[in-house]
Amino acid sequence: MTLIESILLGIVQGITEFLPVSSSGHLAILQNIFNVETGGSMLFDIMLHLGTLVAVFVVYRKDIWSMIKEAVLMFADICINLKTFILNRIHKTSLKYRKIVHNSYRKFVVLVIVSTIPTGLIGVLGKDLITQASETLLIPGLCLLITGVLLLIADLAKEGKKKPKEVSYKSGLIIGAAQGLATLPGLSRSGTTIATCILCGLDRRFAVKYSFILSIPAILGAAVLEIKDVIAEPIEMGQIGIYAVGALFSAAVGYICIKTMLVIVRNKKFKYFAYYCFAVGIVAVAGHFLI
Repeated sequence: MTLIESILLGIVQGITEFLPVSSSGHLAILQNIFNVETGGSMLFDIMLHLGTLVAVFVVYRKDIWSMIKEAVLMFADICINLKTFILNRIHKTSLKYRKIVHNSYRKFVVLVIVSTIPTGLIGVLGKDLITQASETLLIPGLCLLITGVLLLIADLAKEGKKKPKEVSYKSGLIIGAAQGLATLPGLSRSGTTIATCILCGLDRRFAVKYSFILSIPAILGAAVLEIKDVIAEPIEMGQIGIYAVGALFSAAVGYICIKTMLVIVRNKKFKYFAYYCFAVGIVAVAGHFLI
């Protein structure tokens, strides 16, 4: 892989990871049409995703830090409650238990955990299918058409007002399942999860935050599962620096796109991305039969 190719794919990843047009779909299409050889492709793919992960941490650093602190405090409260339970059983007392989820950040932490469960299950069980789907233009093309439909539905959906405390765990499971299905190339992760959040009645700004913070465990989990494959792949040391440059571009462009996404969702401008997905999807499907 050349430096220019790495930068190009890094920019594509940064744009399409956060704008609702599917990063995996675009990368699959680019690699199928232009035959871009990524060498240690698994490592490069992980580095691109970690680059966009950096962008999420930068934009939502205050929220993420608050969630980490509350997660630690929740664990401490659970341990204290366990101790209280044991003391009550031994001494036949009625000591009070601490309430575990008593603020918005704690509820948000639990919602992310709940959503990550179906995402992980679908990701693990469908790994081989996802790999095969990336080797053709047909699946990414069809999934981009589905993404376009979801974006139009999200624009037409009524305004939601739910913040963390009002969101049910059932909605969390549905959102997580949507993210799991969005591992298919062409089905935008951000577009699918944000649209699902909106349809579940979430406030539009919170829907964006939920979607992007929910990507953190999904990306980290996928990276951990792929480490053994990365180790097994022959990788030229000279390529590592080139991959790093691509990751840097994905982080920088991703930061800009997250900020842009907040404006897009608030102003209900998904339709323009829907039209784009329809156009690229049609081209990809046609390319499958012509190339």
